[in-house]
Amino acid sequence: MAELAFHVSAVWTGSGRDGSGTLALGGQSIPYSAPDTMGGKGEGTSPEQLLLAAVTSCYSGTLFRLVQRAGLPITRVDMQTDGTVSNYPAAATFSRITVNPRIVGGDARKLGDYRAAAVAARDQCFIGRTVRDYLAYEVGRVEVQPASV
Repeated sequence: MAELAFHVSAVWTGSGRDGSGTLALGGQSIPYSAPDTMGGKGEGTSPEQLLLAAVTSCYSGTLFRLVQRAGLPITRVDMQTDGTVSNYPAAATFSRITVNPRIVGGDARKLGDYRAAAVAARDQCFIGRTVRDYLAYEVGRVEVQPASV
């Protein structure tokens, strides 16, 4: 099996929550800092949002592939992903990630089939598999929206 390498670079200035930085990835510069809800600057994105973004991007692509493979109609997947940090500030830990997919261009009569694909995508997305031993990784609401809406 091949090993694949991925790279991100960052520049950070300032101490802890008072600092901010810039990530360089995918040809883009993305500012980041601790979120204002955690006493940070709230500038740009945050490490917490970046973790959710990694899970969301892997999960949505996996779900699309599984829905197509099941022969179900689909145009796109719209996502809302929610994350929960517990025990803040004393012993803060990411405790839960919930993915909530909306299948656009689907057949609402087959909601059960879409839900089964959504659960399978959670189990097959390799980013999600990487984090699931450390926190609750759940499929929340699954919606199916016809293409005409």
